[in-house]
Amino acid sequence: MTQLKELYKVTSCHSAFYTGGDIEWTENGESLLCQCGGKIQVLDINEGKVVSTISEEESTGLEEEIEEDTILTFLLSPDNSTIIVAHKSGLLKTWDWKENKLLKTWRSLHKVPISKLACYRNNSLLATGATDASIRIWDLDHHACRHSLPSSGMVGVISVLVFLNELVFAAADDTAIRAWDFASGTLKYTYSGHFSKVTSLQILPDRKSMVSCGRDKVIIVWDIVASRAVRTIAVYESLESLVLLPNSLTLPDSAKRPKKGTFVACAGEKGVLRVWNADPAAELYVSDSFISAGSSSDAQGIKKLMICPERNSLAVISSDHTIFFVATDDKLSVSKQMVGFSDEIFDVVFMGENQSHLAVATNSSVIKLYTVANMACQLLKGHSDLVISLTSTPANPNLLVSGAKDNSIRLWLMNGEGSVNCIASGTRHTSSVTSVALGRNNANLLVSAGEDTTLKIWSLPKKFNTNSIEALSVKCTEVAHEKDINGICIAPNDKIMATASLDKTAKLWSTSDLSLMGVLKGHKRGVWSAKFSPVDQVLATTSADSTLRLWSLSDLSCLKTFEGHGSSVLRVEFLSRGLQLVSVGSDGLMKLWCIKSSECMATFDQHDGKVWALAVSKDEQVLVTGGDDSKLQFWADSTEAARLEAANERQTRVEHQQRLDNLIHNHMLLPALELALRLERPATVLKIVTKLQQESADSLDDVIRKLDVDKKGSLLKCVISWNSNSKQSYSAQVVLSVLLDDIIKGDLRVPSSDMESLIMFSDRHFKRLTQMQQDLQILKYTANIMLPHAK
Repeated sequence: MTQLKELYKVTSCHSAFYTGGDIEWTENGESLLCQCGGKIQVLDINEGKVVSTISEEESTGLEEEIEEDTILTFLLSPDNSTIIVAHKSGLLKTWDWKENKLLKTWRSLHKVPISKLACYRNNSLLATGATDASIRIWDLDHHACRHSLPSSGMVGVISVLVFLNELVFAAADDTAIRAWDFASGTLKYTYSGHFSKVTSLQILPDRKSMVSCGRDKVIIVWDIVASRAVRTIAVYESLESLVLLPNSLTLPDSAKRPKKGTFVACAGEKGVLRVWNADPAAELYVSDSFISAGSSSDAQGIKKLMICPERNSLAVISSDHTIFFVATDDKLSVSKQMVGFSDEIFDVVFMGENQSHLAVATNSSVIKLYTVANMACQLLKGHSDLVISLTSTPANPNLLVSGAKDNSIRLWLMNGEGSVNCIASGTRHTSSVTSVALGRNNANLLVSAGEDTTLKIWSLPKKFNTNSIEALSVKCTEVAHEKDINGICIAPNDKIMATASLDKTAKLWSTSDLSLMGVLKGHKRGVWSAKFSPVDQVLATTSADSTLRLWSLSDLSCLKTFEGHGSSVLRVEFLSRGLQLVSVGSDGLMKLWCIKSSECMATFDQHDGKVWALAVSKDEQVLVTGGDDSKLQFWADSTEAARLEAANERQTRVEHQQRLDNLIHNHMLLPALELALRLERPATVLKIVTKLQQESADSLDDVIRKLDVDKKGSLLKCVISWNSNSKQSYSAQVVLSVLLDDIIKGDLRVPSSDMESLIMFSDRHFKRLTQMQQDLQILKYTANIMLPHAK
């Protein structure tokens, strides 16, 4: 018998960890510190996930949101212990990033935002460069400003800031590099040679020379002391970053590598990595482009390069927030890719043997293919506009099909090494391709639909040539709906398919000749998706009218309607051999439905916006959802674990109750009281207190004084509860009189609201007892008066 799913829990969330700005590699090369809005995310490179977040909200543990103070720039100290952060508010903060602890906050004294930071090698000095070309030198031990360096003609935004011995080098918009003696604050050298903004500066190992690059498309090698250009290298590309490479560097063409020299890597607007020998000038290597063709960010290219000797790796950060890890000891091959920010997620599908990979369509022309184990990302480039839909099939798990706004579909094939290449494409649609589907049993059955309202069956070759991209032809075309088609699904037997459209209908078609088999009418607004049951002759549809409907394929009647979503229901999948449905919608919710009872069994809220994508693993143990909050949520089936936990809790509860009853029966009241307090059972605690009162006041007093502070705190909570009831008030007042000593000493702290409640009810009980005492005295007086007359 199939067990119904009851609970899914989020096991991991892959969201934005780098949204542009600064990024730092930790000393051991295991983590990246990434700027993400007003926070710094610590990314574990091996696991591919964020392990901690550095922000005031996270460090204080406060539940209420703290207003985000945007980070302008940050810097990891040379000893890898702290990070120094410059904020938009003008504050400078130092953090112990390993402990997520704020160490110090102080004002920068700059009148404009800070654009660059630099730290002296012994962590004693900090240089801050601002957007008005002003530079300040700080004593980090006392957080005091030592010097405000004279601009000496420098204008614009500080783009380069570097310490060397007793000098601090800086460059701004005026193209010259200047060096000051930071001890005296006097200008020592000026280096003129660039004709556009200097973007990067590196000190060579001999510490007598340096190399710089800029947007004037040249690299210049400088003699520091002589203050002159030794060599100018024309790169013919506006450069954004430059790093020194190790002498152990291996190149794809080993014959090009000289035995000695100064190796530098540079990158910029063209999105390629270039390796040069700066002594003498010779270009050794040019990589393929790291930016997707047709991307709007082509003009920006690569923004930063970082070297990590411990990993023998070079990090290449592109303008679209993708991080490429290039192995310097393995012919500059890309060992790993990670995407810092994905924007809106449109579709998600599992693919690969054992569903090892996850293909994701985002607000981009590039498909992101994640390795599920470590979230390493491979970028599939080919489309020239946004990819909208994806599909895969159990018949060939290595095959992926995509549809995009460039009116085309593409077929991608994964090889045994996990690399994916485009093997075919088709461009027969006249508008955006909104949905694609593959046959469940026959991988050669490919159907697509789009905004042109047409439905197409494509003719696929029996065997693909993996060395070239074949052009696909259309076998059959049908104008299927009056408005855009939102979704297609193919039945488990590959004989029928269903389409969902904005014209408020879903239609059934024969996969052999696209003949119409039926029209499903009933939704009040556009239909977003359709899904066949894996076992029954029924079809589930979702609509913008906030409902799901279940249809009979035999008579086309609506069997059930599921209501519960607050807005459009975007996707649906069958679970538990067709006994359940899982749906996602524009309200950001994922809902689990029982078909038999037509009820929602559970609602899960982990997204901050529309949930466009839903994928279910083959064994239904993992769900993946994605939406316009750029989050990929991984859900695991926790039904069995929850049932086991509930059974254990019941067993533990029974055992505790039995032990408690035994302790009370054997008159072991102190351990009985401690156990009752630990189990949070006020009624049992009152029963024990009443027994102790019946023995003597001293017994109660002795037992309460033997309790530890935590147990006394729990007892005080019981007292507050009892005191509100006149029948239990006497016991409450007796226990309170014992606890007063601890309250007066400060060992027990009573919240102000609870103290008000105690005083109010105690005053009410006192007035009631006073009135009762007065009434008793009147009765006594009356009896004494009446007694002589009776005689």
